[in-house]
Amino acid sequence: MLGEGSRGATLEMTLAKILYASKNTQIIGMSATLNNVGDLQKFLQAEYYTNNFRPVELKEYIKIRDTIYAVDSKTENGFTFSRLLNFKYSSNLEKADPDHIIALVTEVIPKYSCLIFCPTKKNCENVASMVCKYLKKEFRAHREKEKQDLIKNLKYIGNGSVCPVLKQTIPFGIAYHHSGLTNDERKSIEEAYSAGVLCLLACTATLAAGVNLPARRVILRAPYVANDFLKKHQYKQMIGRAGRAGIDSAGESILIVQEKDKHLVQDLINSPLENCYSNLLLELTKGMQTLLLSVVGLKIAVTYEEVNNFMCSTLLSVQKQLLSKERSLSEIIKDGLEKLIEKGLLKGRISEKDNNSKCTLTITPLGKATYKGSIDLAYCNLLYRELKKGLEGLILESNLHLLYLTTPYDTTSNCSPDWMIYLRQFNQLSGAEQKVADIVGVPESFITKKASGQAIRKNVDSAVVNRLYLSFVLYALLKETNIWSVSEKFNMSRGYVQNLLNSAASFASCVLRFCEELEEFWVYKALLTELTKQLTYCVKTELIPLMEVAGVLEARAKQLYNAGYKTLAHLANADPETLVKMIEHLSRRQAKQIVSSAKMLLSEKAEALQGEVEELLKVPTDIPETY
Repeated sequence: MLGEGSRGATLEMTLAKILYASKNTQIIGMSATLNNVGDLQKFLQAEYYTNNFRPVELKEYIKIRDTIYAVDSKTENGFTFSRLLNFKYSSNLEKADPDHIIALVTEVIPKYSCLIFCPTKKNCENVASMVCKYLKKEFRAHREKEKQDLIKNLKYIGNGSVCPVLKQTIPFGIAYHHSGLTNDERKSIEEAYSAGVLCLLACTATLAAGVNLPARRVILRAPYVANDFLKKHQYKQMIGRAGRAGIDSAGESILIVQEKDKHLVQDLINSPLENCYSNLLLELTKGMQTLLLSVVGLKIAVTYEEVNNFMCSTLLSVQKQLLSKERSLSEIIKDGLEKLIEKGLLKGRISEKDNNSKCTLTITPLGKATYKGSIDLAYCNLLYRELKKGLEGLILESNLHLLYLTTPYDTTSNCSPDWMIYLRQFNQLSGAEQKVADIVGVPESFITKKASGQAIRKNVDSAVVNRLYLSFVLYALLKETNIWSVSEKFNMSRGYVQNLLNSAASFASCVLRFCEELEEFWVYKALLTELTKQLTYCVKTELIPLMEVAGVLEARAKQLYNAGYKTLAHLANADPETLVKMIEHLSRRQAKQIVSSAKMLLSEKAEALQGEVEELLKVPTDIPETY
């Protein structure tokens, strides 16, 4: 993770602050795919322990045409002949499955589990559909009832809707797994796979680095992730899923290779793992400048000299080779601090010549709001201007204007509006709501011309246009509280819609924190508190108190509400045995957990209120007296 863009920069910043501020904190890091461990060891001031032990042996293979080769680094080209595939293909099947995926999977399923890593989400769905189309009917009989229960559960999660691909593949014990699924769908599929109900998952590379779902055999559909050729650490992460300790005696990986990619795959297998590098310079606003702002804001370092000393505890300091010959780390720090002063986030003077290295740096109210709200420095001034403009005329007939303000800036680059849908959604707004588009800078004429394919002379900021479109998606979500219907309405995957919702809930919370630090934005506090709750739970208002309880998702909240458990107090005082009888698909363990969580939450809320009462009744010590 340390080498992964903004996530890596955030992790490096966190570790550097912990190491600098606390000498007693123990940090344990683990990785199976690191090359330059020495840099990490120096950065973390750590001891280094390594071991090649693997509880289950992993055998690596590649497949070219119908031949399987064993990976052998000792040979000249890296491969040795292993065997020929033994599976009779008809001419129709050969056309449908030129890579012989069915031959490879039927060697292990349904008795053992199998993962197929595919380059794209669409390819996952196509592979899952293709495999089940040509499997024998006997595969349907394997754990048939449990597979039907899984489909019922997915239908329940989707408020009556199930993906047609999953409906077709699950009876055969097959499913796909990628970001187009909702969180609840992914969780159900993962649990079914872990339990052996599903024996084959067609998945994207994200499963390799995250969820722990091992398999007897891992098949790599192609040496690509999207359009990019596979990196060594990605390859190792994927094949590392093969072999389940305590279940399998061995694990196998098979990389399917086309003749044209043979030499690239030879290089991949024989190459060392990639190095892990600091991302503080690559991610300037999320990296270096954010780090400088937070160390001054947290008073970890408050002078130029102290900031320089702090930066010596970063991974970037260890990897000085990343710096250009023209600029030293000290100059980069100086430049970063000056930019923060220019943006109005810090106050102070930075000049080594004027002997100001010990001049105290202080954080401005805007700077404090920015780092406490975790706002990306690339957008903090824009957010401030938009909130300020909102004070002049915030449209409160509905929450559309507020939703626009809390739609994350970084989601707009991946958005491609469907202009007919854009116009249709705009026309369904009330007159007051249509004014929101005009206020933010997207005139009705622009949307109309785009939808009709006319030429547009006036320039309109595409980021604003995309952001408004995404706020329409969020607006529809809060009105309908149904991801399925909204994803169909906007022709987006339900996973994308849910990720947008999660990002908006997180950003709304950040904007709320930002406003709490700036007195001029006091009016937003109550509005954003409520909106953050709505985005977090995306359910009808009456279900929110139930959704605050750990283990209660939307579908369960509806069940509980309809059964008469309408408040937190109802749940806290419920009998678990009665819950089990009244609520379908609720286990005794889950019922006990829900009641226990409700009691704890109710107690916390009561204590908070009690604290307020005591504070209110406390007798002041400075009451004036007459003498």
